[in-house]
Amino acid sequence: MISPQWISLSLHLITSFIASAAFGILFNAPKRMLLQCGLAGMMGWIAYVLLSPRLDAVFATVVATFIVGGISQTLARLYKKPVILFSVSGIIPLVPGGLAYDAMRQFVVSEYNLAVQLAAKAFLISGSIAIGLVLSEVLNQMVLKLSRR
Repeated sequence: MISPQWISLSLHLITSFIASAAFGILFNAPKRMLLQCGLAGMMGWIAYVLLSPRLDAVFATVVATFIVGGISQTLARLYKKPVILFSVSGIIPLVPGGLAYDAMRQFVVSEYNLAVQLAAKAFLISGSIAIGLVLSEVLNQMVLKLSRR
């Protein structure tokens, strides 16, 4: 019998793939690149799901985004496409939209303390997405410089 954890992980894989590929459509990615866009997002989300029980959500997001950045760099080189094509589609599952919505909802119902906590966490996660992408790019540039020597 299949365990509930495997079913949950499979649902995470499927939905994150669909979300990333669908955003690739909105982002006008070439049709033959939608599979790769979906895979980038799926790999980042699975990294986040596996790391978030053990690590803080912010640090898990940095690591997952770093993975998305590395995959995006590799796919961009392999398919001779811009990195942003894969990285933007890849980070979509990691964007804290639900958390930002909850923060705004708490502001509306005058729960200011909870709203500020949720908003701060949403900002930290958003910043960690940027940090992960930057770290990935910096590491890629360092590897390229060292390989040219």
